[in-house]
Amino acid sequence: MDVSGTGGLTDDRVLLGRTSTAERVADILRTRIAEGFFPPGVRLSEESIGGALGVSRNTLREAFRLLTHERLLVHELNRGVFVRVLDVGDVDDIYRTRRLVECAVVRGLGQPPFAVDALAAVVAEGEAAARADDWTGVSTANIHFHRELVALAGSARTDELMRGVLAELRLAFHVVDDPRALHEPYLRRNREILDALRAGERASAERLLARYLDDSRARVVAAYAQAVDAPAGSSG
Repeated sequence: MDVSGTGGLTDDRVLLGRTSTAERVADILRTRIAEGFFPPGVRLSEESIGGALGVSRNTLREAFRLLTHERLLVHELNRGVFVRVLDVGDVDDIYRTRRLVECAVVRGLGQPPFAVDALAAVVAEGEAAARADDWTGVSTANIHFHRELVALAGSARTDELMRGVLAELRLAFHVVDDPRALHEPYLRRNREILDALRAGERASAERLLARYLDDSRARVVAAYAQAVDAPAGSSG
């Protein structure tokens, strides 16, 4: 019986270091997936990624396991680990989750003024990318907009949830052929939500956001269904 007061945790110290490193690696890969460096269907090479990050194969495999649990990766027996290809139902469910979480964040903001400087920066980022005809950059800025919107809640748990959800969403964006048509309409709507929050109009911002997400859901699900040659009604 261990009476030292540590519960035998000294023996587990090595696990802490390994898990911490794996989580950091998973966070790096999650960000790379969200920003489009690893598109759906791509095989992730243990040798090249492990070498680039300077981590062991065991650490990398643990990071892959974490991201598989988040539905960003899939392991195929005797073939390796691949970035997941979503089905239409996945895309529809992502939007249902986003509406629940994002609208709840805005509804619960409390009294103005709201701390929207980071949100304003990513709105400007998207507008600058559009002027440069960089529609992948616009897509990334839109992802950042919703991440910063959720960050207004000041909740590490909500931030973590949305990092995974938005990374999954980016997998859908990669499959759609025309990123300009997909993202351009939301540049103006991002600014409208920002302006409402700057004015302290929380209820108005929530209404704008709900309509935004409903419209985006319909547009993205339809475009994704067409891209993967499946009927839009299959999303359920």
